[in-house]
Parts: sequence; C-alpha cells; structure tokens
Amino acid sequence: MKVTIVGGGIGGLAAAVAFHRRGWEVEVLERAPEFTEIGAGVSIQPNALRALDAIGLGDRLRDGGLADPVAGVRLANGRWLVRNDVDDLRRRFGQWVTVHRADLIDLLVEALPARALRPGTDVREVRPDGTVVHGGGETVADLVVGADGVHSVTRRSLWPEIPGPRYVGYTTWRFIVPPHPVGESVETWGRGERFGQLPLPDGRVYCYVMANAPARSRTGLDRLRERFARWHDPIPALLSAAREETVSQHDVHQLPELPTYVSGTVALLGDAAHAMTPNLGQGACQALEDAVTLAAVVDKLGVPAGLEEYDRSRRPRTQLIARRSRQVGAPAHWTSPPLIALRDAMLPRLPKSFFERSITPAYTWTL
Repeated sequence: MKVTIVGGGIGGLAAAVAFHRRGWEVEVLERAPEFTEIGAGVSIQPNALRALDAIGLGDRLRDGGLADPVAGVRLANGRWLVRNDVDDLRRRFGQWVTVHRADLIDLLVEALPARALRPGTDVREVRPDGTVVHGGGETVADLVVGADGVHSVTRRSLWPEIPGPRYVGYTTWRFIVPPHPVGESVETWGRGERFGQLPLPDGRVYCYVMANAPARSRTGLDRLRERFARWHDPIPALLSAAREETVSQHDVHQLPELPTYVSGTVALLGDAAHAMTPNLGQGACQALEDAVTLAAVVDKLGVPAGLEEYDRSRRPRTQLIARRSRQVGAPAHWTSPPLIALRDAMLPRLPKSFFERSITPAYTWTL
C-alpha cells in the first residue's frame, strides 16, 4: 500500500512516520527546497507527546528536557490575570516539552528513509482517485493525505465550494532569542495585543507577539520594541535581544468548519483541515493527533472504512478545539476600555473550573 503526503510540515511528516512504521510505501511531496522550519518554537503538550509516543519518538523529545505548562496570563504592568497551578496540571495531564520547530522536523525526517522525501515538488492538483499532479508529472497512491497547510491545494482541489481561510483580525510575530533568564512560560495581555514567552531546554526563549492589525500589514522589530517598551520585565529585554532576520510575521487565519475531512481516497489533516487560532497552542498538537489516528485506522480497517472512521473521530474533536481556541483568545484582542476593565476585574475572580473546561478536552486525548 502506498500513501502520498502533500506537505512536509509537522503533521505531514508525522503521518509519513506513522505509515512507514506500519509498512506502507511513503512519499512526501514538499514545495520548499528542503524539509525545515526557522525562527519559531512549538509547545508539545501532553496530548501531542502521547501522539509522538505512538510513533516511537516521544522519549526522544523528553530526553531533550521537559517544560512547564504555561504559568498563566499577566497584564502589561505585571499583575497576574490568571494563575495556573503548574504542578497540578502536570500531575493531572502529563508532561510538556517546548522545542524549536526545526528540531522537531529533523527528528521526524530522521525517522524516514531518504527515498520517501521529495522536496522542491510543487503540487498543483489532487484528485479523489489518489492522483496527485505536480511539477514533475503525476503520482498515484492508494491514499493521499493533504497536509499542506491553511492555504491547502488539496482542499481547494476537492472542496472548491468551501470558503477559504478567514483573517481573524490579528497578526503574529515569532522569534527565538539567545539564552535569557526567564522563570516560566507566561502570556501577557494588553489592549488588542499580547506577548508570550516560553523557555527552551537550552536556555533560549521562544517569543511571540500578537496584535490587532489590517491584513497583510507589516511591522518591523524596532516598532515592536517601542510598542512594548513599558511592559513588565523581561519583555523589553527579550525584544532587545531579538534580531530582525530571525523574526517571522504571519497573519492569523481560521478555516470555516468543513462538512467532512475526506473525499474519495484523500484525507485532510492539520491546518489544511482545521486551521485554528493559536490561543490554546494546539495547532501542531492536533496535527500530530490527526497523523497517528489516520495511520492507525486506515491500516486497521482499510482505506474506505478507515477514512470514514478518521472523519468520524477527528472532525468533531478538532472543530471543538478550534472553537475553544477562538473563544479563549478573544478577550486579549478587545480594545474597548470598558470591556478591558471588565475583563481585568472578572478573570481573576472566575473559578478554576471555568478554565479547566477549556483545556481538559485537549489534554486528555489518547490514541
């Protein structure tokens, strides 16, 4: 049995490893000239770590160093808005790991035979019979996996009637700074903007900034430094340590809920199926769940029945988490002073169970 995977990001490569371990012939078509990522980290939360365990790679990440869950949310003046019990989160749900995305990509690539990887391949069309048309010709497989991101060619080929991704109103800057003493992972909220910091095992810090902005607008690092100069420590120092060439900026898009993730012998996974806002840090985590679930059910049940089971199990879950992510992040992007005052007064008073309802469905997944 042969599977062709369109897209060589985290979800596509994880699917390739999962099928390869089950004895399938695997082909990964990636538009970029090499399999890599730059300038960003990724939080591997307990559910995603269990997905990596399913393909034998979880312990490789644990060996690099564990991370703490996000300690909570602060305001620009440093006051805590939401304070998490990180020990309780770890005890209840499992372990967290934060890594550079490029390191995770390398780990997945190393688990695949070189012959399976086809970088520099521009996919132009995917057909429901398993035919993939690309710059080098055509390839046919028993199963095609569309893991080609929010602007997926696979999705546009087979779901042309579905509206495209929608810009949610804010853009994101991501970068990694040299080793810096930060005690914990924290997100800080302002008025239509926020800053996140996640320490990496080697002492470097993965940072991200989100801010309301018109679509396709671009802002440089100097402007970000000015904008956050009066925020609490260590935010100004982290921005000062960043280098312009390491900063990547991307508008945040979300997909409408698809009626199905499968068509013929083709399945969508990750952002191609359910691109979501990054507010819960679950985008890559859900792609990893998709990948190992798809391989497990298709290998066990065969392509038609396996795809039906994949859609039945993955679509409700991922769409629920996408909705939760949108809801959780919305108050950070409010700009009305009365609403912000209400947010800052009410969130510290909400019961712990309010926040648990948002995160428990994500963290408790098992294959």
